[in-house]
Amino acid sequence: MLRIEKKRTLGNKLQVSAIGLGCMNMTSAYGPAADRAEMIRLIRLAHEMGVTHFDTAEAYGPFTNEELVGEAIQPIRSQVTIATKFGFEIDPVTGKRGPGTNSRPEHIKVVAEASLRRLRVEAIDLFYQHRVDPNVPIEDVAGAVKALIAEGKVRHFGLSEASVQTIRRAHAVQPVTAVQSEYSLFHREPEAELMPALEELGIGFVAFSPLGAGFLTGTIDENTQFGPTDFRNMVPRFAPEARKTNMALVKVVKTFADRRGATPAQIALAWLLAKKPWIVPIPGSTKLHHLEENLGAIHVELTATDLKEIDEAVSRLKLEGARLPEPFLKMTGL
Repeated sequence: MLRIEKKRTLGNKLQVSAIGLGCMNMTSAYGPAADRAEMIRLIRLAHEMGVTHFDTAEAYGPFTNEELVGEAIQPIRSQVTIATKFGFEIDPVTGKRGPGTNSRPEHIKVVAEASLRRLRVEAIDLFYQHRVDPNVPIEDVAGAVKALIAEGKVRHFGLSEASVQTIRRAHAVQPVTAVQSEYSLFHREPEAELMPALEELGIGFVAFSPLGAGFLTGTIDENTQFGPTDFRNMVPRFAPEARKTNMALVKVVKTFADRRGATPAQIALAWLLAKKPWIVPIPGSTKLHHLEENLGAIHVELTATDLKEIDEAVSRLKLEGARLPEPFLKMTGL
């Protein structure tokens, strides 16, 4: 069985496997929820293969993803780290998500208690604010998480899709261990301002959608039909015409993969791993062969020359379509 041994450290504090596992699509986002028993088995197999970092959120499901991860990690709790998130308005009874954010300190405390129960843990290893709440000063959010850390209910504080200014303000109150944002060959915006700031502050970076929501695997083209509940139906860059144009990016990745005897997915992940030693990608998977393929990226080492060649080829392309629908984009970078 393939096994990854390499570790990375987020924020000089939290040691995790160099590649983590994003669990969101096991219960939501890309279609109907997968079989629960199979996903529990997959999470445990991922651990056997060396994955020690698992990413979930109360909003995934909602609630059902945390419950799934909580059950799966019970036999291996002491050997893994769990990241979950707060920050949305979700009815605790119906699970219905409201239209906005909610990071009021009293709400953060309630969410933490509920997440602890669903995850069946005594402490949350990494607690992210899922999206910045424009109605709550980030200092208050950081202070609330700081109190939870003092109580022993949370170990590390994280932010997701936050601006550099927000990160700096939060970090001054409670050190931020990791920032999670979308980053891949399909979306390189974090390179401009975010990554230099994280390096300066000593904060780790967790890259979600490192395979561009599946696009960088080379298995999607303009003719691909997504299921009726697949989130990508609403994403501008996945509109058929945009996909047709953006296939030029896939061609670049495929060409390089062929030369290296790797798959496009492995090249996309290896590119991220080679960028900085404090970047941890968390590709999602519901299938064992995809998990094995993704973890195989750890053995694809790209040189500085390789990175330069890939970056230059990709920089010449003009990609089409926003990475998120407009209402979702308005909730990022605050």
